[in-house]
Amino acid sequence: MSEAGQGRRAASAIDALRRGWSVRVTGGDGGGYVVRAVETLFEGAISADACLLISAERAETLKITNQRAAAQASLPVLIRTPETLTPVSALAVADPALDLANPFKGPFTALPLDHPAAAAGAIDLTRFAGLLPAVLIEPDGTADVDTTKADIAAYRDPGSLRIAARAALPVADAPDSQIVVFRAESDAREHVALIVGARGNEPPLVRLHSECLTGDVFGSLKCDCGPQLHEAVHRMEGAGWGILLYLRQEGRGIGLVNKLRAYNLQDQGFDTVDANRRLGFADDMRDFAVAARMLTLLDVDRVRLLTNNPKKVMGLEQAGIAVEERLPIKISANAFNLRYLDTKRDRSGHQL
Repeated sequence: MSEAGQGRRAASAIDALRRGWSVRVTGGDGGGYVVRAVETLFEGAISADACLLISAERAETLKITNQRAAAQASLPVLIRTPETLTPVSALAVADPALDLANPFKGPFTALPLDHPAAAAGAIDLTRFAGLLPAVLIEPDGTADVDTTKADIAAYRDPGSLRIAARAALPVADAPDSQIVVFRAESDAREHVALIVGARGNEPPLVRLHSECLTGDVFGSLKCDCGPQLHEAVHRMEGAGWGILLYLRQEGRGIGLVNKLRAYNLQDQGFDTVDANRRLGFADDMRDFAVAARMLTLLDVDRVRLLTNNPKKVMGLEQAGIAVEERLPIKISANAFNLRYLDTKRDRSGHQL
């Protein structure tokens, strides 16, 4: 099967998990598991022999480890609970934002992980779906959709991204602008480029801006996303031409719902990095290869990058886009986002 076909199978599995359906995930050893996402256990009884597969990060918080002698610290952990699971009790185990409301859990029994590649693939699927990285495993369950670890790897390939439509779009501060929308075969998200001004001979001023509903639309004071977006467009207009890539990677790639869970954890005292990790995600789950693909489709291979984040420079250069200059973008802090900005500087390596 082609990579595009494999990506489609993974996309079907992601859609199934979001809908509460069962997915069979198999690894390179041919074995696997039938899983349902804990977050979408909308209906149907849970069998008495069902187990939970949780991320390594969540297992660490719960003081559980995979007890196999050859266990890898990064692998998910399979556990059995003392009582038959319900959708409510399963979610309480999976969601750290509920820990204060559900302080007593366990005792848990860690079980052998017979198919580690399939287990890791199942957790990856939930992350790509924007769901908590936890699944229910029912040994005798039947699957609505089948996928493999190889399918999941193919899903992240940006090679199928194409330009779907473009149009003139005058915007505040930059009336001579054009919007370009991109689609991929396996990914339903539509990434967007805003081209500001007329193309010149010099490399464009480029901003990789990840979608932020709370900041870009509602003007949240908890982050600096909205002001950065408007500042970037303003500076592109002043530079003569530029490209703002609006990437559909909400919450540094963890999705809107999980971003709000991270907000709840921040209100409990965790910073933005530890909140993401406590949820079972990396502190930054974004894929900047898709941005490089968008630039390539726009016939741009050299940029001046407007960013404080060295990972964006690295991500573009690894994908073949030359970053000729990094230009910082400074936004004034407020009482609500000061700690967030300090964390980005001190723990994520952002530079002004």
